[in-house]
Amino acid sequence: MTKADKNFKELCTRILEEGYNTKGEKVRPKYADGTPSHTYFVNQVWEEYDLQKGEFPILTLRHIAWKSSIKEILWIYQDQTNSLDVLEDKYDIHWWNDWEVEQSRTIGQRYGATVKRYDLMNKLLNGLKTQPYGRRHIINLYQYQDFQETDGLFPCAMETHWSVRDGILDMTLIQRSSDVPVANAINKLQYVALMMMVAKHCDFKLGKFCHLVQNAHIYDRHVEQVKEMLERKGQEDCTDLRLVLDTDKTDFYTFTLEDFKLENYEPNKPNFKFELAI
Repeated sequence: MTKADKNFKELCTRILEEGYNTKGEKVRPKYADGTPSHTYFVNQVWEEYDLQKGEFPILTLRHIAWKSSIKEILWIYQDQTNSLDVLEDKYDIHWWNDWEVEQSRTIGQRYGATVKRYDLMNKLLNGLKTQPYGRRHIINLYQYQDFQETDGLFPCAMETHWSVRDGILDMTLIQRSSDVPVANAINKLQYVALMMMVAKHCDFKLGKFCHLVQNAHIYDRHVEQVKEMLERKGQEDCTDLRLVLDTDKTDFYTFTLEDFKLENYEPNKPNFKFELAI
């Protein structure tokens, strides 16, 4: 069992036993049938993984679609677009279609469009190269000007902080909200992939990946699946389980999915299908 598996079990147990239940409260999200989607949740969850020690945040209690998660990161930070057509035609990813804004074939002025508008990725890369020990290396996707311009889902994985120490890159991912059984592990893995690309571009070694979630929740229609996951033991041998960026490339914008390898990943089966709250 990985450190991520252990953290997942502890967090889900805490949410189910101690979390607040929004039943009876007014909530925004709904299931496809129109029913309000209520949650059990806790606030202010912190996790830390030392990548130098091989503590990759990979869940083995169920299969994580790691390739699709990295594709999504490329869509946001390389392509820097909000286009659903790019996401489908280039990466064959369709799960964002439920968040299409007014038949525009976009998710609104969000995510990749925000990265492009404020030139956030280039500012980060240039800043880390020219002033590695600066304390202002931040990408913030939570831009109110963008929210006022169009409708769209407010970013969940909304901010990253980057720091360097003796040629080692540390990064913290901040999320306003995290659907723990569905997306939490995906977000961890994909942002470690982003961290790897930035480190490679700037010639840094990988350091610590930290994850702060303000609202960590389980939807009411996912509770039974979570209980089943809590009974699982996870992958037995995780000694050589790791994500690798295996390439001689050093330009952030040239990395592709094919440059990544997830080695010795044998997650528990069968996998789960979760009903999404929109």
